[in-house]
Amino acid sequence: MSNSVRTYTAKERNMYLLGLAGQNMIYNIIGTGLYFYFQSVIFIPAMAISIFMAVARVWDAINDPMMGTIVDKTNTKWGKCRPYLLFVPPIILVITIATFLNGTYSSANSATQNVLIVGWAAVSYILWGMVYTIGDIPLWGVTSRMTEIEKDRASILSFARIAAGLGAGIVLLSITPVSQSVGQMLEEKIGSVAKSQQYGFIIVATIFAFIGCGLFQLTGIFVRERVPSKAENISFKENIKIMWGNKPFRKQLISGILRSPMQTLLSIAMTLVSYYYGNYFGNYMLYIVILGGAVFGGQFVAMAFVPKLMEKYEKTKLYIGSTLMGAIPFALMFPIYKMAPQDLDKPIWLVVLFIVFALAGAGMGALTVLQSVMIADAVDYEEYHKGFRPDGVFFSGQSFITKLSAGISSIIQGIGYSIVGFSGDNVNACNEALRAGASFKTDFEPYAAMMFFLCSIPPAIGLFLSVIPMKNYGMTDSEHRSMLESLVKRRNENKD
Repeated sequence: MSNSVRTYTAKERNMYLLGLAGQNMIYNIIGTGLYFYFQSVIFIPAMAISIFMAVARVWDAINDPMMGTIVDKTNTKWGKCRPYLLFVPPIILVITIATFLNGTYSSANSATQNVLIVGWAAVSYILWGMVYTIGDIPLWGVTSRMTEIEKDRASILSFARIAAGLGAGIVLLSITPVSQSVGQMLEEKIGSVAKSQQYGFIIVATIFAFIGCGLFQLTGIFVRERVPSKAENISFKENIKIMWGNKPFRKQLISGILRSPMQTLLSIAMTLVSYYYGNYFGNYMLYIVILGGAVFGGQFVAMAFVPKLMEKYEKTKLYIGSTLMGAIPFALMFPIYKMAPQDLDKPIWLVVLFIVFALAGAGMGALTVLQSVMIADAVDYEEYHKGFRPDGVFFSGQSFITKLSAGISSIIQGIGYSIVGFSGDNVNACNEALRAGASFKTDFEPYAAMMFFLCSIPPAIGLFLSVIPMKNYGMTDSEHRSMLESLVKRRNENKD
């Protein structure tokens, strides 16, 4: 590190990436495992899940900027972001486990019992989202405080997205099949298929939660903040005006909200693979490896190449291109299913789906890196024009987009499942029929068709729409480089 610029060490970078992988393990325990658990293990009705998840996301619309405001007002010997990274992971651990400690929803229960089951699911889920936000916003916001070198920041954000994807992938690809396998091993001892499946999820989710939170804790211990700034005494209301008044950030926020349905692929993927390819109780790990590997492989390749592409092309053009590249394969998924509704486990169709899923994953991966880098650029834009860095409140926008995407996708999912009746006791009846020898692909074809539809058409529409706000973005790359050079000079003058 020279006298004129400040940046992170290799050790800090590595510990940050490990922590980010752990934090994304936690997110996907909830984002992937918990939804499957609510619907297919304890049988909460689909619309009930959608409603309380939507309520949680509406609250996040307020909670995330509030937390960003708190971070920006923080001024401790550890910095702005690091105090939260030190103390939040253990709290997240406890609440993550608590979300799985619930009863089984059933028409055989009393109305009071079912209300309590749905109530606990809703309260624990909303509480988890609030606590997760306290760690998530500082975790991403700290990247713009670790270095003032644009290339180093782009590099760590690119690696951060890869680390996040690895953490997410470990959980997304394994939590459901491993939990089901553990549940099946417990059947003889417990004597109930439904109860053994529930205990399987509780055990596996707890193990993953300890691993994820242990890794997450590394960020608070090892990361350092080097870009100087003072605590800003700016109100929540003023921060909302700042967020909306920053044209590049506003464009990103609108675009991110429009592409929210893209999240349905990740939230439905395990349900689709478990039922369509595994008949719920069968072995479907090969298909997880093929299709999940395609999505995550596409993501990682795109994430690795984006920093190099950003050196040659405008970020805005890359953003629009990546969005369109992702929209087309999403749009193809449902037509492919309609062409061979019962044969998508055949080698030729698996090859076709592998290519389509890989291209969709590449589009998603490129967008996630570009979003983080462009939000950090928007922070520089605000500091250049207004004299302060709203790291916390701007990166709360990224957290908000992620959570709102999950909320919107859950609403779409709940509506779709309710239309075909894949909800509550019907899911339990489907599981029992599959256990008795029924075929999901033939006997429950409407359920399968809806799953493929939800993974395909809503995300494609959202992605095409999300291109519109990015026209006339408001800041070119050359303008940003000029701003950053001026900011570095300013900071050094203040230091002297």
